[in-house]
Amino acid sequence: MELRVLNYFLTVAREGTISKAAEVLHLSQPTLSKQLKDLEEELGVQLFIRGNREISLTEDGVYLQNRGKEILSLVSTTTLNLQKNEVIGGDILIGGGETQAFQFLTDILNHLMERYPDIKVHMYSGNADDVKDKIDKGLLDFGLVIDPVEKQKYEYVPLPIVDRWGILVNQKHALAEKEHVSPADLKNQPLLISSQTLVNNQLAEWLGGNLNNFSIVGSYNLLYNASLLVKAGKSVAFCIEGIIQTKDSDLVFVPLEPALTSTISIIWKKKQIFSNAAALFLEKLTNS
Repeated sequence: MELRVLNYFLTVAREGTISKAAEVLHLSQPTLSKQLKDLEEELGVQLFIRGNREISLTEDGVYLQNRGKEILSLVSTTTLNLQKNEVIGGDILIGGGETQAFQFLTDILNHLMERYPDIKVHMYSGNADDVKDKIDKGLLDFGLVIDPVEKQKYEYVPLPIVDRWGILVNQKHALAEKEHVSPADLKNQPLLISSQTLVNNQLAEWLGGNLNNFSIVGSYNLLYNASLLVKAGKSVAFCIEGIIQTKDSDLVFVPLEPALTSTISIIWKKKQIFSNAAALFLEKLTNS
């Protein structure tokens, strides 16, 4: 499958009709239609459901659309980084969940961006499972994750940061008046937990080893939307301190007792070959 044809497919998927896509690509409709037909024959699947006016994607078409965007993004980043090889420049791609530990990286990033104008920083927000998946696919250079790190799979640098866990509740909630909460305090509470795997393991251990003994009413990927649910009702969200600013809000953060803390590491794929910009960032990080 040629990248040119993949771009044709993605353009048609985005525009919704052959005619609109042909205009964007400066091709004739018969030429574009033949390219798409040849692509379907090459892959052995049907990518489109062709209607009278518009076309829609099949399940295989949606899969190719999602992976195709990743492929073209990776090609674009690789090309740019190679073109910037003679000067310090290119992209630094960093992903991470919601943690104040990212502030530890900002001084390094700001220094590099000010000194080397050709450096661009791209940040992706997602939980550790999302971040590691994108690192594995080459779509991110680095990821900020809660320990423990899969040491057989990733290189890593531990950061001198510790996150403290607690709960987020509405200020009218009975638990809002407590200085700390224990597993017993949460026995009959409607709990929201992070959807990432290692966090759930930590919380399960803190709660006594079995989440099934508690009322888990939902999960969240990033905390902001979960905080809106907490603010509007009686749900209790496990979270890291400082992600949601509770001052002058209807929300209260209450730490856990016994205390539960997490250390943070920045990870990257083993045997990763970096752009000169990403390599310089790593050098500054390890020497900081």
